[in-house]
Amino acid sequence: CITWMRPRLRSKDLKSSSTCSMIWTGKREFLLAQAQVCVILAIAYIGNTWPHSYPRNDNHNPHMFWIMNICLGIAALVSFQHDVNGSARGVQLLSRNQTEEWKGWMQFAFIMYHYYRAYFVYNEIRVFVSAYVWMTGFGNFLYFDKKQDFSLDRMISMWIRINYFPILLSVFLSVPLELYYVVPLHTAGFFITMATCYISYKLQEYTKLSAWNSNGMAIAIALAVHVVFYETPCVNFLKLFSDEYYFRFQADKYSAWVGMLSGLLWCQLKQYMQWVYAGESTRVGCMWLQRICGILLLFVWYNAFGWMTDKYMYNPLHPYVFWMPVAGFLMLRNSSKYLTELHSTVLEFFGKITLETYVLQFHLFMCNNVQHIPIVIPNSGPDGPLWIKTANMLLCGIIFVSTAVWARKVTISTQTTVVELLDEVRKQMKGIRDGGDSDAELLLVDKDKQSFMEEEESVTNRNGNGNETELVSVELRQENV
Repeated sequence: CITWMRPRLRSKDLKSSSTCSMIWTGKREFLLAQAQVCVILAIAYIGNTWPHSYPRNDNHNPHMFWIMNICLGIAALVSFQHDVNGSARGVQLLSRNQTEEWKGWMQFAFIMYHYYRAYFVYNEIRVFVSAYVWMTGFGNFLYFDKKQDFSLDRMISMWIRINYFPILLSVFLSVPLELYYVVPLHTAGFFITMATCYISYKLQEYTKLSAWNSNGMAIAIALAVHVVFYETPCVNFLKLFSDEYYFRFQADKYSAWVGMLSGLLWCQLKQYMQWVYAGESTRVGCMWLQRICGILLLFVWYNAFGWMTDKYMYNPLHPYVFWMPVAGFLMLRNSSKYLTELHSTVLEFFGKITLETYVLQFHLFMCNNVQHIPIVIPNSGPDGPLWIKTANMLLCGIIFVSTAVWARKVTISTQTTVVELLDEVRKQMKGIRDGGDSDAELLLVDKDKQSFMEEEESVTNRNGNGNETELVSVELRQENV
């Protein structure tokens, strides 16, 4: 009995240790991040309810809008860095650094557009917003196509990164989430792209289609769904949420889809880049043709659509033509090997905090849910001297950008620690399942042991003091089991 009990005790101990050994190493980091989020929310509340302010419409100043963008351009030129190893893996088309740079200058112009009420660049700002959503479809398509990671971890991780801080801000400040309309646009773009790539994955798995054909079919299915929803009365479903969502989703109804299509074509475009720029000598004719095509696309868009001063004329056309300036810019920006290896660190810095600067601009750089301009420095109201108003803007900007950097840091800490917790829970669930299997095996062994011991007792009873040969036979059978 003792020899049978020993392994049972060890198995029991192993089971208890496996089910009680979950260690969430990121718990402290997570709790610290939540404490910091509370402080950031308090700062946003103070900024949003700042008692001294004036209506934002009184801050209309086209000259300052252009001056601030020129200053950013100078800072970008000064901070350009050339990565000599940027083409070590081939000429890179729209590298990560270049993507952050692109996001950075668009975001800066977007914020200045709000601050100085630059109505005259409305159409260009619409293109910038669509470019952001385009990047959502493009970047996530490349990720899912390469990694084929459709896990719950990935979904929760991206949901937290996009929605966690904006939702807290919305709840804490009692602000409708539609004020941060870019957030649901990015969220929808992510899940649409994930679903499309999952369909492609299943098509490839069950029909044995090539990756190219399965991706093409999945993107065609996504287009059909978009058309059925957005080009029919089905789109009125969005009005159940709000008229603002109805307008915003209509304005970018095909942006993420065009991003996915660009991701599908990216392999061919990269091959073109290697053919033109990666050889011993650049194919100068192709390089200049690319530049001319880029300029033409920008010219055609502006002369046909961009000049429109009535946004109600432009908005219905925008979803079908936004790709022209986006493609034109990318053609020019990547029109030489040297340009692909070049990026601005200042613009890259702003590009990394676009989500946080987008939502916090309404409460720290401006206030009263973006309707007013805060007065921090005395005499910086609408009738104050320009230099004092500029100093006030810069002071608010420093607080605003610093808080955005902080918010990004704690959001990423929350994202990584929650994913780590999910991983730990998954391991525990697996351990519990394995423990259950072990218990079932132990039960079967216990039954066998009982039958063998009964047999041993029977043999002993038949032979008086016990027949040694038969006892050895029973012991051998037990040992075999």
